[in-house]
Amino acid sequence: MDGSKSKIQPFYKDKTIFITGATGFMGKVLLEKLLYSCSDLDKIYILIRPKRGNSIDVRLDNIFKLPMFHRIRQEKSHMMKKIVPLNGDVTMRNLGLTDEQRQKLINEVHIVFHFAATLRMEAKLKDSAELNLFGTRRVLDLVKEIKNLQVFVHLSTAFCHIDQEELGEITYDAPHDPDDVMRLLRWMDESAIELVTPKLLYPHPNTYTYTKRLAETLVTREYPKLPCVIARPSIVTPAVNEPVPGWVDNLNGPTGILVAAGKGVLRSMLCNTQYHAELIPVDIAINSIIAISHKVATEEKPKNIPVFNITQSGVIPITWGEILKLGRSIIYQYPFEGQVWYPDGDARNNKYIHGLMAFFFHIIPAYLIDFLMLIFRQKRFMVKIQKRIADGLEVLQYFTMKNWIFYSKKLLMMRDEMSPEDQRLFPISFKLLDLTEYMKVIILGTRQYCMKEDLSTLPKARRHQAIMYIIHNLTIFLFYFGILYFIYKNFEMARYGMDFATQQIKSLSVVGSVVKNVEL
Repeated sequence: MDGSKSKIQPFYKDKTIFITGATGFMGKVLLEKLLYSCSDLDKIYILIRPKRGNSIDVRLDNIFKLPMFHRIRQEKSHMMKKIVPLNGDVTMRNLGLTDEQRQKLINEVHIVFHFAATLRMEAKLKDSAELNLFGTRRVLDLVKEIKNLQVFVHLSTAFCHIDQEELGEITYDAPHDPDDVMRLLRWMDESAIELVTPKLLYPHPNTYTYTKRLAETLVTREYPKLPCVIARPSIVTPAVNEPVPGWVDNLNGPTGILVAAGKGVLRSMLCNTQYHAELIPVDIAINSIIAISHKVATEEKPKNIPVFNITQSGVIPITWGEILKLGRSIIYQYPFEGQVWYPDGDARNNKYIHGLMAFFFHIIPAYLIDFLMLIFRQKRFMVKIQKRIADGLEVLQYFTMKNWIFYSKKLLMMRDEMSPEDQRLFPISFKLLDLTEYMKVIILGTRQYCMKEDLSTLPKARRHQAIMYIIHNLTIFLFYFGILYFIYKNFEMARYGMDFATQQIKSLSVVGSVVKNVEL
């Protein structure tokens, strides 16, 4: 056999795939990549629920209209017919599937990608567990019945083991038995759950990392009876190249911070700029997962469940400080529309200084702007925006104030073992990443796909930014001038006071002398 040819593409030929979470950020990229690069697959079942009054067919049609499916529409439109939507939800009994649908999956499916999860780190424990823990259990109950299953890929996160200073490509014991936690959440009422949540979560900072960790344990227990694999990407960022450069469809994590900073709304964040930023472009993460699926399905099963950390710091380490510096310089070239202020915010590693800066540059301006909106009978919005930013920062800052060490030896070995054709079709090499160019791609992608700001508005945005720059510097000048004037006036008053006091002392001395002479 020619070692230069693809081994991954033939593996997916005639395969039937089942995907949960296909409507999420990573799920849509997985769906598009499989359709485009593994076009000989048989079909893809996706679990999807009606939303906001739209049926599953309407939702699927709207997904196919997104810019990320442009090349599918142009080059391989027939592939869209291979998607079979199933009305269901991982929060429902039997995933909300009919007996007939369930039987189809049991008889036909070869590969399962379990991506469904809630990413809301501030979610209540019961809500997070319903998707991340109970949802995983329901999917596993189905998967255990699938007759021709070749691989079950569970999407986890590199941050679910926060008590590990160094994260290896192995599983770790959970702090609690997931079955016990699920029983607890079933019989306790909401108020009781809220009382025990802090005790259960410790040392986890939020319900997301905690429930994802418990879900890993559920999956691990099914191995080796089930051909399982756990994939742990770090913070997932916009695409480098596929499906389109810069593709992103949400403001979660760093993307939201980037927009807030670029709009001039975010002036300060808590971040140790010396620590490594653990970021992974979504297309590299998805290419890795597709390759991992092939590897686990076609090779001899190891003694312990395979785990792959999909991270880049071991190959191209970059600090938060370098990212912030790079991002600032590129945002100045490609600004967002409607900047509220000139985007020159900064990161601070002292929480007290950050709190002070947030009070003066986040909270006070927000209330001032909303007060002006109230006077002019306009809709108030800035306090609400700052609240959302503060909530997002509180979650993200936990990860920017710790230095993470993730090992990805298995991922790198797999990359090196891939044929030249597979490396071309499913690139996962971080060394090919030009960070400056990638940051530009991120900003332009976020501008177009998240903020819906056409690139034709860039000249206008640059003019607006120039005006904001003048206002910003004028404000700084007036601020310092005011302080100096205040000091000067107070100094003048102090000097006047001293002169007056001196004169009074002299007067008293004269009076004293006169009195003394009179007495004599």
